[in-house]
Amino acid sequence: MLPVNLDRIDIRILTELQNDARLTNVELARRVNLSPSPCLARVRALERAGIVNRYVALVNPAAVGLGLNVFIHVSLERQVEKTLQQFQSAIHRYPEIVECYLMTGDADFMLRVVVPDVQALEQFILNGLTRISGVASIRSSFALKQVKYDTALPLAALKSGTTIERRASKRSASGASPRARQMRG
Repeated sequence: MLPVNLDRIDIRILTELQNDARLTNVELARRVNLSPSPCLARVRALERAGIVNRYVALVNPAAVGLGLNVFIHVSLERQVEKTLQQFQSAIHRYPEIVECYLMTGDADFMLRVVVPDVQALEQFILNGLTRISGVASIRSSFALKQVKYDTALPLAALKSGTTIERRASKRSASGASPRARQMRG
């Protein structure tokens, strides 16, 4: 991993993209006070460095009938590498699991699951989670109301010149996916 320095312009670019990834390169350049070519070069460099790793649309779960948000704590029978790896591989088969974290504390994993209703949750647990080898216990908590949800990282806390570790990227030679190149153009 190679260190990457972020200056104040990089941080502003990232902030703008977090707020609206559909900005054209021209509009992004205007907002960060750069001309379009240097702005696009910086965005591509951020993509190549793995700092920007994808562009997505955020869908309102309730608007598409997925109004039940559940946090599930999973404990495994044994906390050995093989069991942990098996569980981590298995959870990718379930689109209902939108987030999964390896945890410290009482549970080994915390999942965020989005389903239409309690019956769908029951089916997911009975036909999915309980069938994963090595699962010892499952504890669920229902979210009653979403008080805060933000996908943007608090980049204002970063100082200009912040050094981060660059991760290897699976991008094309241009540093961006075809969709990302189209969006930047």
